[in-house]
Amino acid sequence: MAVVKSEIAEKSHRRRWVWVVGALLVVLAMAMKPMISHFGGSNKPCHCGKDAHKYSGMVEDCCCDYVTVDHLNEEVLHPILQELVTTPFFRYFKAKLWCDCPFWLDDGMCHLRDCSVCECPENEFPETFKKPFNHVLSSEDLICQEGKPQAAVDRTLDTKAFKGWVEVDNPWTNDDETDNAEMTYVNLQLNPERYTGYTGPSARRIWDAIYTENCPKYPSGEFCQEKKILYKLISGLHSSISVHIAADYLLNEATSTWGQNLTLLYDRVIKYPDRVGNLYFTFLFVLRAATKAADYLEQAEYDTGNPDDDLKTQSLMRQLLYNPKLQAACPIPFDEAKLWKGENGPELKQQIQKQFRNISALMDCVGCEKCRLWGKLQVHGLGTALKILFSIDGQDLLGQSLQLQRNEVIALMNLLNRLSESLKVVHEMGTSAEMTIKGQISAPAAQSCPLQRIWASIVGTKEGQSSAPTSQGCPLQRMWASIVGSR
Repeated sequence: MAVVKSEIAEKSHRRRWVWVVGALLVVLAMAMKPMISHFGGSNKPCHCGKDAHKYSGMVEDCCCDYVTVDHLNEEVLHPILQELVTTPFFRYFKAKLWCDCPFWLDDGMCHLRDCSVCECPENEFPETFKKPFNHVLSSEDLICQEGKPQAAVDRTLDTKAFKGWVEVDNPWTNDDETDNAEMTYVNLQLNPERYTGYTGPSARRIWDAIYTENCPKYPSGEFCQEKKILYKLISGLHSSISVHIAADYLLNEATSTWGQNLTLLYDRVIKYPDRVGNLYFTFLFVLRAATKAADYLEQAEYDTGNPDDDLKTQSLMRQLLYNPKLQAACPIPFDEAKLWKGENGPELKQQIQKQFRNISALMDCVGCEKCRLWGKLQVHGLGTALKILFSIDGQDLLGQSLQLQRNEVIALMNLLNRLSESLKVVHEMGTSAEMTIKGQISAPAAQSCPLQRIWASIVGTKEGQSSAPTSQGCPLQRMWASIVGSR
């Protein structure tokens, strides 16, 4: 009799196992149904697929699509740029950090020590950087490119362009680069761009002045493309800076804990598709400037006094500028030759040049020292890109070859790296940031166990229902515990 009872109990126990496992399989199948549909189980349009890769097609006003840009950035550009900016030549940037704001009395304050900049002592930066630059070359020394229509923007540069670093002010920027007495070298590796606590009216006033006075947003139906360029560039730079702040954010000042702020990333960038689009546009614009000046940049002297480091820098530049994958997939990231075509072209260029110079001057009004450093560097890099694309073989320097300062090249490549880093963050974290925010909005309460989350996705949870302790708040877990738990 005892044997019979034992067999009956064992069969009953097995039936309970089969029933529970079957119930779990049904629950899991129902939970997985949307995912199965997503991967081809249904002919209905798939909306989650679009959300997962929201940005597709050609980047507006550019010659490359989002998917290609992300692929090239991940596989080619970002790794090279990350290594390039750590070389001694690109590590040091010279800037005026102490300048009076030409527009208003500066009252900017930031409360973190990360606001301050660590300047380089004289014995740190390369000795070659202390040597005087070459004088501006006379017109007789400049190689003329013949046969170019006077009004056209040439896409090529002189193949023997580099003739030494020179001191010549950029017509697109405000700083007088030849005034070296007030400039100091800064090691960018010791002063990373990150959150500094610089907020409030002073910070808002900078961007308000940039957008309202110098860079108005034009309606989507605005015919003149040239007038949109400046806005898109500044919007893209603004988005990039916001990405850097969100990606390296002070999460806990008391414990000095840094990390990613997905909420900030979503609220300032991901939430606005036009800001993301302008970020891609600015990246391709600056990339085009670098590739257009490829011959010049390849021949440039990256002399820091260490031959091994200098050869490595030149090698990395060649890898970046003449990369076969880049040339095959996106040979002309941005076509500058289509601009300034009308009779108002020269007038438009002067107007936009003046506006950008004002934006450059506004960097002296930034109240946070480290923010001012990175603002100056990136605006300087953007001004260098504008100079390469629109001031060579065009109206400004007709018949002259490209001349760049060492500081301009340093700013250009560091800006390109910063934009590349922003694209990588948006591509890798954008969806997570969006899901995090939407989850916070739609999730009723914290659910403490995986089985409860599956159950809630099927039967729903009433708004405001609080999470019970795991042993009480998980119906399926209680069921499972009754079988495999204490005996």
